[in-house]
Amino acid sequence: MIIDCYDIETEPIISLKDFYGEQKHIVDVCLIIFSHEIHTHLLCTYECEEIAHFTLCNGNIPIYRMNYKGTDIAFYLTAIGSALASCLCYEASWLTGATKFIMFGSCGSLDREKTEGKFIIPTESYRGEGCSYYYAKPADYIEIKNSQKLAAMFAQMGIPYVLGKVWTTDSMIRETVGLVAKRKAEECIAVEMELAGVQSVCDFYNLELYDFLEPGDVLESSGYEVEGLCGANHNLGKLYIALEIALQV
Repeated sequence: MIIDCYDIETEPIISLKDFYGEQKHIVDVCLIIFSHEIHTHLLCTYECEEIAHFTLCNGNIPIYRMNYKGTDIAFYLTAIGSALASCLCYEASWLTGATKFIMFGSCGSLDREKTEGKFIIPTESYRGEGCSYYYAKPADYIEIKNSQKLAAMFAQMGIPYVLGKVWTTDSMIRETVGLVAKRKAEECIAVEMELAGVQSVCDFYNLELYDFLEPGDVLESSGYEVEGLCGANHNLGKLYIALEIALQV
């Protein structure tokens, strides 16, 4: 089986020190942003300073620092998908010293009744991707460790939310009728593309992850509804929720 080919016991040959030198210590908290519109809003609204960048062959990605209500917070525009988002999270920790990450994006709802009008705080994520198996022992699900802490913050702020399992997939438009039925039978309420991998990396390197999602499109056996996806992707409201969380973690 492919899961027998992973190795989380022996040391890696390559280190981030080989690429970036010694680890930096600049900030404690970092936002992982998926929306270009939200990223642009921050740059245009706040005084931001580039403090580091990811070095990639297809173009560097800057990491910025801003100050929100007296607290320095880093942020960057991440890549889509578990493997890249997970890698950038660890690299961001190395480049900035951040140990607490707040990740907020959109997702596809698998249960309209439970998720409509609410943010989703994942409690577990189905590991339908490959990255997490490099960092955690094989299992169907990975626990999202700070879900209860995050739920308490949402309750304190009076923001509607629902706790539940989600499904991390690596493959766009391969949410088949059969796979959706299996995940719904296991009580998954949403599907997204990064969480299982990012959580596994954070667990492996002793980083704290706080993740919440805004449901946009809807996947049901009767069909697919895409209308809400764009709004969920770029809703500025979740940015300010993330910033308030950054003050509390």
